[in-house]
Amino acid sequence: MARILTGIQSTGTPHLGNIIGAILPAIENSKDKNNDSFLFIADLHSLTQIKDATVLKNNTYSVAAAWLAFGLDPNESVFYRQSDVPECTELAWYLNCFFPFQRLKLAHSFKDKSDRLEDINAGLFVYPMLMAADILLYDANLVPVGKDQLQHLEMARDVASRINHKYKNVFIVPEPLTTKDSMLIPGTDGDKMSKSKNNTIDIFQGNADIKKIVNKQIVTDNIPLEDPKDPYISTVYKLYSVIADEDSAAQMAKKLQAGGYGWGHAKKELISIIETKFDNPREKFNYYISHKEELDIILESGAAKARKVAKATLDRVRNQIGY
Repeated sequence: MARILTGIQSTGTPHLGNIIGAILPAIENSKDKNNDSFLFIADLHSLTQIKDATVLKNNTYSVAAAWLAFGLDPNESVFYRQSDVPECTELAWYLNCFFPFQRLKLAHSFKDKSDRLEDINAGLFVYPMLMAADILLYDANLVPVGKDQLQHLEMARDVASRINHKYKNVFIVPEPLTTKDSMLIPGTDGDKMSKSKNNTIDIFQGNADIKKIVNKQIVTDNIPLEDPKDPYISTVYKLYSVIADEDSAAQMAKKLQAGGYGWGHAKKELISIIETKFDNPREKFNYYISHKEELDIILESGAAKARKVAKATLDRVRNQIGY
């Protein structure tokens, strides 16, 4: 049985890109009886950015509610809050002591901001080793990653190999889990959807807000209504195609290519499918946000299961390095 680990930071309510790119695939993996799924909310990582206690806590609840809204069964997986497992930070310290400073300087999480060193906290600098602890603590075999996180997984593999070489077989060295059909989820500006770029679509918002975002933030060209249009360079079509089924996406493409069908029509269809496809998850999300005590019970139960595995790993590490 392969153990698959997926984490999502609690930097805000998961947007459409998070849901399609990470949450839904992870939930599908958790349904496979050949998989052992560990799914967590990376609230410790979020502290590198967020220093408001109320915001951080509410973000964590929002991420938990999103997972459950899309059908995650906490009884069929280990679903927990990162900060509820203190073994993670202890292991991160050990890993820091075995990983070169110069390699950490090359991490994207640090390097992308290194021209503004006054804005970088030490937590952001050692971020890759906390991520490595997230993975190695649970003997994960597979970690779903996009291109932006592949480097951090390589660092986790590297530090595990370094320690294994010195002490022999301490850690399982994880492998990346990638799929051929993995796609970039475009934001409203056509670039990758990301909170940092302020180009996200929050499907848990009300219909009026979603309509406003699609109509106001997605920019289209001024090709006349009657003229043919290229759907494959259009943000509207790209977003529609990652939500709709293949037949519906093909039909929109044909209508755009034929002419007599404008971007206003395409946006209307995009708004409609967002509203209808995510109506049930939105209802469940709102329920959990109104019943946070239920979220706490689920997360605490998951953390208890996670800590059993974490303690065994940490005991193994402690014994090997001399504690």
